Amino acid sequence: MAHLTQDKDALLKRIRRISGQVQALERALEGETDCAKTLHLAAAIRGAVHGLMDELIEAHAREHVARPGLTDSERSQGLEEVLEAIRRYAK
Repeated sequence: MAHLTQDKDALLKRIRRISGQVQALERALEGETDCAKTLHLAAAIRGAVHGLMDELIEAHAREHVARPGLTDSERSQGLEEVLEAIRRYAK
């Protein structure tokens, strides 16, 4: 995944933000925070992970499916990989 190296800093910032959100949710549950706020925190985590997944899927598709010069076999493999990731994510 060398192509992800270009965006590594941005991706790591996203991961750290998600980690912070998960920690906030954990604190909310431990501290018996209001139900509505806890729901909001969980929804924010889901949205953040969804955004990260969008970025990763796009990067994979551009590099392993749409990049000029790929063989039909490489393109097919790239497509299968991204479809499998989407299937797993959608469960």
